[in-house]
Amino acid sequence: MTVGPVAHGGHCVARHEGRVVFVRHALPGERVTVRVTEDRQPGFCRADAVEVLDAAPDRVERPCPHSGPGRCGGCDWQHVAPAGQRRLKAAVVREQLTRLGGLPGEDPLVRDLAVEELPGGPLRWRTRTRFAVDRAGVAGLRRHRSHDLVPLDDCPITVEPAARAVLDRRWPGAGAVDVAVDSAGSVTTTRLDRRGRPQSTRVVGADGPAPAGRAARSAAGRDWEVEGTGFWQVHPAAADALAAAVAGFAAVAPGETVLDLYAGAGLFGGALAPAAGPAGRVVCVEADEAACAAAAANFAALPQAEVWQGQVDAEGLTGLLAELGTGPDVVVLDPPRAGAGAAVSRVLAAAGPRAVVYVACDPASLARDVAAFAEGGYRLAGLRGFDAFPMTAHVECVALLARP
Repeated sequence: MTVGPVAHGGHCVARHEGRVVFVRHALPGERVTVRVTEDRQPGFCRADAVEVLDAAPDRVERPCPHSGPGRCGGCDWQHVAPAGQRRLKAAVVREQLTRLGGLPGEDPLVRDLAVEELPGGPLRWRTRTRFAVDRAGVAGLRRHRSHDLVPLDDCPITVEPAARAVLDRRWPGAGAVDVAVDSAGSVTTTRLDRRGRPQSTRVVGADGPAPAGRAARSAAGRDWEVEGTGFWQVHPAAADALAAAVAGFAAVAPGETVLDLYAGAGLFGGALAPAAGPAGRVVCVEADEAACAAAAANFAALPQAEVWQGQVDAEGLTGLLAELGTGPDVVVLDPPRAGAGAAVSRVLAAAGPRAVVYVACDPASLARDVAAFAEGGYRLAGLRGFDAFPMTAHVECVALLARP
């Protein structure tokens, strides 16, 4: 078959005898032979390209020997040149914003979007990974859309100390292992049982084993504390790039009130607090108790910043806004992959901030929430994309929403 356009999710769309086929390991415009891996009669098929008859210019040899049809499912675009990967990701963001977000394709912010490269290259960028473990204690990653484990001797997108800490040994009795490497080079490994519950944590620093606790991270010109394997941007350059993008779009002025939702360890709120100054106020909302404790420690020298522990939902957010007593000037939100959702988006739009800065790891969720904000009078006023996950289909976006 001849492969059609790229689609959200690491595949391209093709048609064969009137049926839609979602093809992995291919590129738009290529002629390929595919093997059907999943058949949803009469709807669609999923397939892997197993032979390339006419290759696209961006096709390259895969740098990882474990990548390819029927093998490790951790990467989507190992067969694509890095610049080509970024073009594919920009095309996906544009398609989602027009189809789900209702934005016109001729909008310059959408039409001219270019996903920006981060320093460091396409390999050895992943500082935090979860490896699965089989019954024999061998670590690896799953095949695409499968529970089958592919044993690995290396993972070339994972930083070497993390890969070696897990893949050079057996893990009898474990269901998975979380591993993270912090800015100081300390490696934290957490064994998980087969239900995903932590069993034990081990930290190895430059001088040998160390007590489990918080990890050191650097971004926005300062150091941060994070729980050992807690959430932080996986790419070592991503936190800096995203914090700078958020600060540029937010343009916080002295005395303003900033609401930072899904705040984690407080990266964005802490980066914006100096601009708000002593007369301003930064309220960070986070559900995870350990992340809240890390954020409180990170704000020790920022009296204008505070941490509220709680879920970000429409009801809780309505109560929080009432308790604040004044509407926020700026809202920053970095929701999980599912997005903030229409209900939360509508509550925030009704609060009337002059700027909403939305950090998104999923373009479909971003597009749906952009449409929800549009109901409250907010329009896309800025957009940047970052290749924070090379070799995969994932892309990080920062969007500015404002009233005309």
